[in-house]
Amino acid sequence: MPTPVNVAVIYYSSTGTVAAMARAMAADAEKAGAEVRLRKARELAPRKAIDSNPAWAANAEETAGIAEASHDDILWADAVIFGTPTRFGNVTSQLKQFIDTLGGLWQAGRLADKVYSGFTSTSTAHGGQESTLLALYHTIHHFGGILVAPGYTDPSKFVDGNPYGTSHVAGQGDIPVGVQTLTAARVQAERVVRFTRAIKDGLAAENRSTPGPDRPGS
Repeated sequence: MPTPVNVAVIYYSSTGTVAAMARAMAADAEKAGAEVRLRKARELAPRKAIDSNPAWAANAEETAGIAEASHDDILWADAVIFGTPTRFGNVTSQLKQFIDTLGGLWQAGRLADKVYSGFTSTSTAHGGQESTLLALYHTIHHFGGILVAPGYTDPSKFVDGNPYGTSHVAGQGDIPVGVQTLTAARVQAERVVRFTRAIKDGLAAENRSTPGPDRPGS
């Protein structure tokens, strides 16, 4: 029986593009054999701002039933896949605030040795996809996390062209998530699950082979 793997997909989305990507990523991780929690970062914008944009309001309504991310989700997860649209080449304040609350877990060493990965969306092809994911990944280094990016490990990656993580050009929200983005999400989710399982198997084998106080050779 394969080693169980827990994957938390934690995202922020305003108008729905990243929410659609997050649902796809979660579904693909589940198909790859993982237990999955799909969670959204808490919204910080006032209701007036949300209601001023029909797409934003519609996404808020559509995702109302998705639980907000909590520290328990991080502790439960063997792997965390973060999703965020770009904000001037960086992660959104909503996702950043959630990450900033993890200081206590970081101090306790509870964020280390987990697998992390990320995905994003931008308005244009050069609107900050790479810089957003790299900014997110800087944080992973501070966690002591294990970064699993898709790289150019599948023929489809030479089509979408982003080795850092799944990304989508959304225009003004009028370009829906299509086959290219969904394929990238599948490749990334499967890779995250595969390497998370391999790491867990390796650590378990190492623990079994390490002499303990009640084992011969200790």
